[in-house]
Amino acid sequence: MPDADTMPKAGDAAPGFNLPSHQGGTRALKDLRGQHVVLYFYPKDDTPGCTIEAQEFEAAAAQFAAKNTVVLGISPDDIDSHCEFAGKFSLNFQLLSDEDHAVAERYGVWVEKNMYGKKYMGVQRATFLIGADVKIVKVWPKVKPEGHAADVLQAVP
Repeated sequence: MPDADTMPKAGDAAPGFNLPSHQGGTRALKDLRGQHVVLYFYPKDDTPGCTIEAQEFEAAAAQFAAKNTVVLGISPDDIDSHCEFAGKFSLNFQLLSDEDHAVAERYGVWVEKNMYGKKYMGVQRATFLIGADVKIVKVWPKVKPEGHAADVLQAVP
């Protein structure tokens, strides 16, 4: 079972994916070659931390675009949930649905969690900056939502 110790590291080739987008169709990493990609994994739509993180990425959207950078959010939520979340908070970047958590596993963010003594599997909040050559530039393995988008923006060349 993948865990945080199996996360790709800076310099590694980014694991590929092709996932459904809340904006329709699918989004594949291979189609983004030549651009930087911010791939951020989050646990659940419309929860306090995930909302803060998404709103901060949305607020910085023009700055990311000016750096030829695409922002993609990934969670195990379904497309309907993503559509509601994006609509409620006017999110214009794509939210991708990883319902079977296969991509989260390849990125090492599908981990055992513990809440009030109950153990369960879920997404560890983490972000990967992927370069134009589809290699990992930087990893943020355990993200605190507040101020995170600004940290990522600063790391984009």
